[in-house]
Amino acid sequence: MAEAMLRFRDDEAQDEPAVTLDAFLGQSNATAVRLEAGEDARALVPHLDRLRLVEVSFPTFRDGRGYSSARILREAGYRGELRAAGDVLVDQLPLMRRCGFDGFAPQVPLDDAAVSRALDRYAYRYQAAADDSVPVWKRRHG
Repeated sequence: MAEAMLRFRDDEAQDEPAVTLDAFLGQSNATAVRLEAGEDARALVPHLDRLRLVEVSFPTFRDGRGYSSARILREAGYRGELRAAGDVLVDQLPLMRRCGFDGFAPQVPLDDAAVSRALDRYAYRYQAAADDSVPVWKRRHG
């Protein structure tokens, strides 16, 4: 999976393995945690200041629960790496980025040209989201 890694951050990648949510909540020194599909991201909110990585599992591309986890964490103020891991497809990248994901560990390496096309497809956004994009309506009307 390491050779398939995509990161959209300037800081150094977290090399500590992510522990399960249960293990994280039961210890005091972990800085990386993995959320499995269906686990409640809100359990991490009191601990966001010490986390450097939250890895969110996508067991199948059809499982969208990880999008909600990302949005919850970003809206709660999490600034560390938020990594989508598992069955991540190239056409999901723009939406995952909008929800706040800035790292990706797909099961299968993605074609660089396809990634670029997917991320550059739309120049403007129409809704506010967890990313830094300024929606068109706000550009027009301040």
